[in-house]
Amino acid sequence: MNETARLIADDPIWLILLKVVGTFAFLVVMTLLTIWAERRVIGRMQQRPGPNRAGPFGILQSLADGLKLAFKEDIRPVLADKWIYILAPVVSATPALVAFSVIPVGGEVTILGERTALQLVELPVSLLVVLASASVGVYGIVLAGWSSGSPYPLLGGLRSAAQVISYEIAMGLSFIAVILYAGTLSTSGIVAAQENGWFFALLPFSFVVYAIAMVGETNRAPFDLPEAESELVGGFHTEYSSLKFALFFLAEYINMVTVSALATTLFLGGWHAPWPLYLVGDGVLNTGWWPVLWFLLKTMAFLFVFVWLRGTLPRLRYDQFMNLGWKVLVPLSLVWICAVTAIRGVRNADLVGSREFLFIGGGVVVALLLLAFLVPDRKPQPAEHDEDEVPLTGGGYPVPPVDLRVPESPRGTTVSATSGGRARLPESGQESTGSTKEDPDGSD
Repeated sequence: MNETARLIADDPIWLILLKVVGTFAFLVVMTLLTIWAERRVIGRMQQRPGPNRAGPFGILQSLADGLKLAFKEDIRPVLADKWIYILAPVVSATPALVAFSVIPVGGEVTILGERTALQLVELPVSLLVVLASASVGVYGIVLAGWSSGSPYPLLGGLRSAAQVISYEIAMGLSFIAVILYAGTLSTSGIVAAQENGWFFALLPFSFVVYAIAMVGETNRAPFDLPEAESELVGGFHTEYSSLKFALFFLAEYINMVTVSALATTLFLGGWHAPWPLYLVGDGVLNTGWWPVLWFLLKTMAFLFVFVWLRGTLPRLRYDQFMNLGWKVLVPLSLVWICAVTAIRGVRNADLVGSREFLFIGGGVVVALLLLAFLVPDRKPQPAEHDEDEVPLTGGGYPVPPVDLRVPESPRGTTVSATSGGRARLPESGQESTGSTKEDPDGSD
């Protein structure tokens, strides 16, 4: 048991309740501020003001929207499964709150004369708790899509199920290299292991994989396939309104805060002050309440990246999204883990010195770059097609033939004055509602 676990184990009940309330209030306030900041930043990117009416700089707009949702009419579709339809938003929001409980926000502090650590729960397997909470939270989206009794939410729920399987695997693989170097699954232990160097510089590939996976995990653009307003209306929450829709909204933004805080914990030193601030006063900026400031700044930097991606990148196609997860992130992560394990074994056995290690590593990187640039791309071989088969483009999508001719409209159509402008085709005797030359307006 480390020092953080011992401090938390001695917390009295009033301090535990204070931490629970404080954690919940922090996540709700961060959600309101993130929504406001997202609308302001995207407005600035698109050269428009954004919210600027409710409160100074429009900062109360998110609160106004929350109150508006609370007073909206709560409509339930007739075909919806009642209890699962009601339970789905709760299932989506609750794990998002639980996952943040293992994140260390700061170091040792004193609250009303009681020494404690700024962390709600400290477990030897804290990273597994985060992964489990993220996995359970997606069930809310899947159940919401299924229970709504509508095709568009169902499609959004199916997309979410496939999405979480592929990107949860990539996210879990990005943890392994961090665990190897930290030697623990405890979040506070990982922060302590980065006291002399952050893992994002030591494990850059794991950092990149996690950064991509956390965007896919939170259903944010350009990976917002389960919502996809352009083709699925609103996806899994199309049939939701009032407070149930607000819970989905709250879960999405709390998940953003949680994965950003976890990225800070795993790769950016957690609550440790950045260089060269940690050198000031023999590390005084890493004591007391100062670490909370560094933790918040790093977390908000990741939240800004979420907003930046939404304002700049278009939504990926579904096949591109799945190919990125299964054909790129997962295989490369496995190769990276093998490389990290081999490097750790060689370094721990003192078989290679630091200088030789740098020379060998640099040679391997140069060889891979040369191989990537010099090997020619494989040209696609023309496939043999049947005469009746629809030709495909390079992306695998059917296209109309080049010599396509639109058939002429049938001649001899007449307009009946007694049929309300309907044209009767003499060949088939069927009625058509289109207009003709005799009656261009389609009316009497």
